[in-house]
Amino acid sequence: HPSTASCLKWLDGTRMQGARVLDYGCGSGILAIAALKLGARHATCVDIDPQALTATRQNAIRNGVGQALTIAPPTTLASAGYDVVVANILAGPLIDLAPTLSALARPGAALKLAGILSGQAGAVAEAYRGRFDVEVVSIDREWSAVHGTRCSD
Repeated sequence: HPSTASCLKWLDGTRMQGARVLDYGCGSGILAIAALKLGARHATCVDIDPQALTATRQNAIRNGVGQALTIAPPTTLASAGYDVVVANILAGPLIDLAPTLSALARPGAALKLAGILSGQAGAVAEAYRGRFDVEVVSIDREWSAVHGTRCSD
């Protein structure tokens, strides 16, 4: 999917060495696994779908990164201070999650939000503005993403 490809390309261009990564709405875990393969120290995968968590665990083991991965439903997520936050889900949930994802990102953290229809990108960016310096990036005619850096509190 164009949003997933955009996230993978962004991760490849983002400093991962030693980073703590949060993949919110992890699906199959592909983004967290990629981050670990790119040098992240640890990744936390969160999803509301138990099948996604199972698939993520299996994919992490297949890719030899199971030891560096925490997999959990969002209700158990308590850790903060992530260096990189990536969420490839729909615009509505991304808007609703703005306070949560902001609280989980350390100052200076990199943010990538995707899975956003182009007409909804402005609203997503606005939900994060003030907590993150954000910009809307076009992926193609149909899809956009939001990139940002967490502001200091």
